[in-house]
Amino acid sequence: MNDKEAYLQKLQAKLDEWEADIAALKAKASEADADAQIELNQQIRELESEKSDMKQKYEELKAASDDAWKDIRRGMESAWDHVSASFKNAADRFK
Repeated sequence: MNDKEAYLQKLQAKLDEWEADIAALKAKASEADADAQIELNQQIRELESEKSDMKQKYEELKAASDDAWKDIRRGMESAWDHVSASFKNAADRFK
């Protein structure tokens, strides 16, 4: 396995983790009172949008040539960190 394949596997695992986090938040929202549901549903929409953006970036990276992927990877790192922080904040906020 080369570096690109390993990195893509790592990113796919993170996307899968985020999908599970969203599912957990949806479950919490279904059990919450009305005010909390509104807040949770807004947070879920934001996280789904961010996850969708990251999935698109993942697909771009996946399609990149072996030479170009390292340049693309550098630009993605901060975006992935930002989305990871958003998911962590949501999880911490709605424990």
